[in-house]
Amino acid sequence: MLSRRTGARPRPHDAPAAPERPMLPLWAAVLSAALAGVLMDLAFPSVGLWPCAFVAVGLLLLALDGRRIGGAILVSAVYGAVFFPLLVFWATRYLGAVPWLGLAGAETVLTSVALVPIALAYRWLPRAWPGARSVLLPVVVGALWAMYELFLGNWPYGGFPWARLGMTQSQGPMAPVVSWIGVTGLSFLMVTAVALIIECVRASGWRRPIALVAPAATVAILLLTPLFPTSSTGAMRIGAVQGNGTTGFFDDREPYGVIEAQTRATEPLIGEEVDLLVWPEGGVDYDPFQDSATARMLTRVSARVDAPLLANTATERGDNAFNTSFVWNEDGATGQTHDKRHPVPFGEYVPNREFFNALAPDLVGLLTREYTPGSNSPTVEVGGIGVGLAICFDVIYDEVIRESVGAGAEVLVFQTNNADFRGTDENLQQLAFARMRAMETGRSVVNVSTVGTSQVIRPDGSTVSSLDANEAGALLEDVELRSGLTAGVVLGPWVQLVLALAGPAALVAAYVGSRRRP
Repeated sequence: MLSRRTGARPRPHDAPAAPERPMLPLWAAVLSAALAGVLMDLAFPSVGLWPCAFVAVGLLLLALDGRRIGGAILVSAVYGAVFFPLLVFWATRYLGAVPWLGLAGAETVLTSVALVPIALAYRWLPRAWPGARSVLLPVVVGALWAMYELFLGNWPYGGFPWARLGMTQSQGPMAPVVSWIGVTGLSFLMVTAVALIIECVRASGWRRPIALVAPAATVAILLLTPLFPTSSTGAMRIGAVQGNGTTGFFDDREPYGVIEAQTRATEPLIGEEVDLLVWPEGGVDYDPFQDSATARMLTRVSARVDAPLLANTATERGDNAFNTSFVWNEDGATGQTHDKRHPVPFGEYVPNREFFNALAPDLVGLLTREYTPGSNSPTVEVGGIGVGLAICFDVIYDEVIRESVGAGAEVLVFQTNNADFRGTDENLQQLAFARMRAMETGRSVVNVSTVGTSQVIRPDGSTVSSLDANEAGALLEDVELRSGLTAGVVLGPWVQLVLALAGPAALVAAYVGSRRRP
């Protein structure tokens, strides 16, 4: 006869999962998040200490680990409230604290919500699948970070993908990874690597060599991946002119003063062999399609240099205004134009104007022109060669870059006007993004600014030549042309889609699994 045994220990597989406790007390987590914000800013130019990005991610993950929703919101908000004001302090240059705090505050609020899923992953995944903590959890954390960046990069008002983790690596050994999986993919691998190392340390993984395989392999991929190869198709002799004119919003301007400054800075190129002359965003005062004097001046410049001119100004068509780049030659307009895809909210147009006008009427009243988003191709053709374009902040939007290269661009030209941010880190941050685009696409980049810094960049991200900020001058280089699409261009959108779906899907599955366990 069988007897019932009492007081027996439960079998291991019946044991209830221990609740996930935070690795740090809340006060230490808040300090860790604040330090993470400081270090993340140092990873971006002008300091550009790229290793700081990994330390910052590690501190932030430790602060989020095991936190409930309320604590996660607090920790994420502290991180955002330190990082974003430091990163975009350049927004105070002319308009003071209101636009700076508005932008930094909005990004902080979004961050405080969008990083919460990472904290939930640290709570739910170990409960649902205890054996998957060492590898699966870090991968899910990396995917959720990618989702966070995609969220901030697309919403609201088109998003602000300025602070993506992958963009910190423009001077680091890991930058070539973008040529295989894009900027989002690089961000994913960076966070995954840090999360893998944290789990390895937590489990004393150095005692079991097998536990070191995943973190070591991820770090090896980041450090040893070469640039995706593209094919050289020749060279194009490009002159890039930085006029250092009065192109700032509050600069005292004289009629035609900007185009005259650009013309003077172009004079050293007269008599040289030039295939394409490039002027920056805002390098022309008036719309040459409406103003005959401007049209004559552009025609004269093109004829004297004996090359097509790629210039930019504000144009009007019907009731709409556009930020337009166009090709002009000695015979006048060629009909090739590209309108900026992503006008800057509160810089080039005011969304929900009535609402924001009630909050800050003096600032909103300064913006009398409302730019319309462009829809035409970001590629023009010069002498049978495709030239890809991105106007100012459009350099941070993946789809603009991919569309131009997909349409046959063999070289990229980024035109910008940094005059409203003279003496700040903004132009160096934007230049770093341009460098990452060169490596991502396998294309040379000509980054030309009204006031600097202008550079010609090779497909490997190295600098050919440069003009310092606040000086007029011209660059003339035989810029290498390349053809072929990198894996980063082809697979980048799919990497984003997979990560955006896989992270939340894994989190939901972990929640369901954690609820079903005893």
